[in-house]
Amino acid sequence: MPRRGKKGPKTEEEKLLMLQQKMMAEEEQLRKKERLLNQFLKDKLAKEERNSTLNLNKINTQWRVILREVKAKELRKDIEILSQTFERVVDCKDSVIKSLAKDLTEAEGQYAHALQGHLHNVDELLELQRSRLAYLEECYGEELEALTKEFETERKMIIDQHEKEMRYLQDVYLAMEQNFLDTEYEAKLEFQSMWDDLKNKNLEEKHFLRMQLEGTVEDLWRRFQEALKNYTDATEDRKLAFETLKARDEKSSKEIEMQMKKLQKIQDSIAILRGKISAHTHENEEQNQHIREDKDLVHRQLQKLKQHMSQAQAEARRNLAKLTWESNIALKALKKIVEKGNLILKLAEICRKFETEEEKVLPFYSSMLTPEELKEVEKNDHEEPTIELAKLMENFTGLENFWKRYNKVKLEQLSLQRRRAQLLETNEKLRHMLKQYLDGISVNDEVLSQLNPLFIINQRSNIPSPQTDHSQQQPIYNIIEAAHVVSHTL
Repeated sequence: MPRRGKKGPKTEEEKLLMLQQKMMAEEEQLRKKERLLNQFLKDKLAKEERNSTLNLNKINTQWRVILREVKAKELRKDIEILSQTFERVVDCKDSVIKSLAKDLTEAEGQYAHALQGHLHNVDELLELQRSRLAYLEECYGEELEALTKEFETERKMIIDQHEKEMRYLQDVYLAMEQNFLDTEYEAKLEFQSMWDDLKNKNLEEKHFLRMQLEGTVEDLWRRFQEALKNYTDATEDRKLAFETLKARDEKSSKEIEMQMKKLQKIQDSIAILRGKISAHTHENEEQNQHIREDKDLVHRQLQKLKQHMSQAQAEARRNLAKLTWESNIALKALKKIVEKGNLILKLAEICRKFETEEEKVLPFYSSMLTPEELKEVEKNDHEEPTIELAKLMENFTGLENFWKRYNKVKLEQLSLQRRRAQLLETNEKLRHMLKQYLDGISVNDEVLSQLNPLFIINQRSNIPSPQTDHSQQQPIYNIIEAAHVVSHTL
């Protein structure tokens, strides 16, 4: 058999390497254990969470069932209580509705009665207002007639003034026209003299220019002949073409002459038309001048009419403002009267509750006058009143029943006030007598501070004694208080 080789001793590096491998293996095992433990704990935690969620849902379900039963019992009790309360409230409401229906029927009757009285009063007020409006309309008609008369007189005065101004303007127009003719004749003479001067000056300049132009023309003609000779020598071959062009030029010149004649005719017609236009313009200027004058005159008249119209409008505006102010015052006064009437009706409704059966049946008392006095009143009614106050009172005859009730209430008020004064006087007397009696049978600071002959202390009264001689002494009497006697006898 071959011999086994022996291993030599291990070096330090190999030992360290083995230790590191061992430690790495242990760390790897520890990490595996930790991962397994973490996974186990996570699974267990998830399972516990699922179980806790399920158990919580079961507990919530059971609690809901229990709470529903408790709440249902409470709601049944509340419903019973609410039903009883509702029945009681319904009964109360029915009784209130019945009482309100009864009050409504009574109020309808009272309203019908009050409405009848109110309509009667309103008819009377309307009749009074109609008479007032008729009076105002009559005043308005009188003022309108006065204004129309004033307007007619003012219109006549304006027309007369207009005619005077027209005659004055015609005189002014004639004078201005005469002045214009004189100035026009002088201007024509001055224009003719200036025109002759300018014509002579132009003829002299024309003669001087003609002499200069003749010298230049001769020089130019000589040069032209030389140029023509040179030209004919140089352009002998083009002469034929020139002849043809010359014939064409003659033909064109004839056509030009014909066109020039036409233009001359047209110019003559234009000159004639211009003369006509100038004549028409002169006539139109004269017509425009007359129209301008008429326009100025009409404009002045229009300004005057506008002034009168503005004055009339201002007067009408003032009258309208015055009428509006008076109508507003009338409306406010009528509104106050309506408010006062409503207040009277409300007070009447309130007072109706305190009326007696007799007043409800017979609201208006019979007359307190004797038959002779009634006959005298009827006789005076047929006569027409002469005093202003009596005439005004005729407008308020419809308020006779109102004044009857008012006077009756006023008399009752005065009688009650007098009765109250009598009762207050009697009460005051009784209070005074009672106070005297109580002061005589009681002892207090107020009684002691006042004079009382029945109260004696140490054989002395609080009433001052009259001045007498000391030699004559008054007899001394023993007086026993009545309250002391009563307390021992009872």
